[in-house]
Amino acid sequence: MKFINYLESIAGISVYPMASLLIFSIFFVFAAFWAFRADRNMVDQISRIPLDNDDTQSL
Repeated sequence: MKFINYLESIAGISVYPMASLLIFSIFFVFAAFWAFRADRNMVDQISRIPLDNDDTQSL
């Protein structure tokens, strides 16, 4: 018996794919909205974080 047959036998299992799609869509829209509305100076500062050597720790 294949795995899909086990999933088909569970009552109400079709809710989970729709819920996960809804959660992903809401998160994506929120992230896109934030990216377009973010302050340009903050974005520039965040983009330079990996290149800054001031806060690096020596091992």
